[in-house]
Amino acid sequence: MEKLKCVAIDDEPLALALIKTYIEATEGLTLLQVFEDAIAAVEYLSKYPVDLLFLDVNMPDITGLELYNSLAVKPMVVFTTAYKNFAFEGFELNAIDYLLKPIDYIRFKKAAKKAIDFYVYKHQKEQDNPSDHLFVYSEYKLIKIEVNEIVYLESLEDYVKIHLNTGKMIMTLATLKKVIDKLPAEKFKRIHRSYVVAVKEVQSVANRKAQLSNGTTLPISDSHVSFINEWKNT
Repeated sequence: MEKLKCVAIDDEPLALALIKTYIEATEGLTLLQVFEDAIAAVEYLSKYPVDLLFLDVNMPDITGLELYNSLAVKPMVVFTTAYKNFAFEGFELNAIDYLLKPIDYIRFKKAAKKAIDFYVYKHQKEQDNPSDHLFVYSEYKLIKIEVNEIVYLESLEDYVKIHLNTGKMIMTLATLKKVIDKLPAEKFKRIHRSYVVAVKEVQSVANRKAQLSNGTTLPISDSHVSFINEWKNT
């Protein structure tokens, strides 16, 4: 793939110089410009396409959050901040990651890899075999999930809980249909308006209930009772 075109924006010269060094040292990234002046950055971004922003949250004239929200075309973004307890709650921003200053290179590379992986995921050509992973936003960060780790999906009002075979649960702001559409249809089946199961994780079916590998028992609704015969034939 082509390298991601990056711009870094930070009013602190030392922090900006460090990010510049990190971008130039990271495979898969190429630096277009750096800006201490947020207003000049906005003007540049209105004219030139960028794949990824490294954007300081705390700037004097305009915050990084305000700057990002003002952009007509929003590239991927990694926010940086010097405040450990900065309250990101309330900002529904699809950030790739958040980096706490002083930023070390290992942590920077992790954020860069997330951005590269997500770019590939979003730009991959349609294939007969679906991707073996998906990306969702959780806690204002991008999360990569291996499809084979998913046990079941649970709809909860405006959110979806993704239950993994590791025992971990990831919650994302999305509809169940939106998440299902990212998954291979032959491997995941809806058994209830609120539940989708990974077929391989279903251990038994009895009395309109599916027993899963992690011990969870889920109801099978009347409108999805056909799943029982489908499961028997797998």
